[in-house]
Amino acid sequence: MRRTVFNEDHEAFRQTIRDFIASEVVPYYSEWEAQGYVPRDLYKKLGELGVFGIEVPEEYGGAGETSFKFSAVISEECARVGVSFGGSGVHTALCLPYLLKYANEEQKQRWLPSFVTGEMMTAIAMTEPGTGSDLAGMKTTAKLSEDGTHYVLNGAKTFITGGVQADRVLVCCRTSPVDPDDRRNGISILVVDTTSEGYAVGRTLDKLGLKTSDTAELSFTDVRVPVADLLGEEGKGFTYLTHNLPQERLGIALGAYAQAAAAVGFAQEYVSDRTVFGRSVASFQNTKFVLADCKSDVDAMQAVVDRALDALDADELTPADAASAKLFTTETAARVIDKCLQLHGGYGYMREYPIARLYADTRVTRIYGGTSEVMRSIIAKSMGL
Repeated sequence: MRRTVFNEDHEAFRQTIRDFIASEVVPYYSEWEAQGYVPRDLYKKLGELGVFGIEVPEEYGGAGETSFKFSAVISEECARVGVSFGGSGVHTALCLPYLLKYANEEQKQRWLPSFVTGEMMTAIAMTEPGTGSDLAGMKTTAKLSEDGTHYVLNGAKTFITGGVQADRVLVCCRTSPVDPDDRRNGISILVVDTTSEGYAVGRTLDKLGLKTSDTAELSFTDVRVPVADLLGEEGKGFTYLTHNLPQERLGIALGAYAQAAAAVGFAQEYVSDRTVFGRSVASFQNTKFVLADCKSDVDAMQAVVDRALDALDADELTPADAASAKLFTTETAARVIDKCLQLHGGYGYMREYPIARLYADTRVTRIYGGTSEVMRSIIAKSMGL
């Protein structure tokens, strides 16, 4: 079926990204996986390419686009060859929406130009040891100084993607004590300079997949954060976090769909070239049926994400819609990629084959951005259950 969600501008951008990946990413990707992060130079190249400024208004050095579909193109093109741009997805898809919506004019002038060029990379720190999806249970605190000029930040965060290389981290913290009647109240977001005294990067976490994405533990010991670096209003942080969740979850859904589509492509190519018992693996009926099932699943995922993309651009994507898209695509992608790996036989278990990387990388999509169990709860609530 003809796909209508993208226009000529999106397709021209797709070719640009595809060429960039072929020349600047694929030849070095194994090396980046081994070291556990992409080089900082890649981020500057992405900045020069205009990737970080797509949705940033022109007055701050960006292109001023409002569509999320350009980000979808990037997800699809990276998955197509089994690579990623490290922590840059967090930089643009997670952090940027907060800066655009909640930063004041002075902050935008101060942060966005270097955000666009890649000179200032960002990350967001929500999760804490022992809290997981329960953001209202965070214990990191920021107390306003007596003279009202700065906050004193103390606490710890974990699973922070991009946390090793970030220059600014959007730290979610408590600026007032827990209210037993409303645990969500009193949470704020501070945009913390990572060179601040008392700010420390702990372990770089050894993950199952996403090997080029630096993920770290962070700690804060009496870190002084100027009040000028408070994002939005004090105490409104939880509301801010929930506002961006539909786009965040759609981004995860897009990635899962793209990975599944890529897996089918890798499997089809492999079984066509591989022979066993004197015949190509593709000639066996089981192979044909497995790939036919996978193709139909991918088609269904594509329909879901395309509809959700249109809804997001029209500002009509609800939290329940996004949860449904994420639940369906991530659970389905896991099954599809597993079947495609099986068709590779023993070679599918080798990381030199892209299917192995996809298998490992996609597992986290059912966890981050809200677990599948949380997605089911959101959907059920929207049904009045």
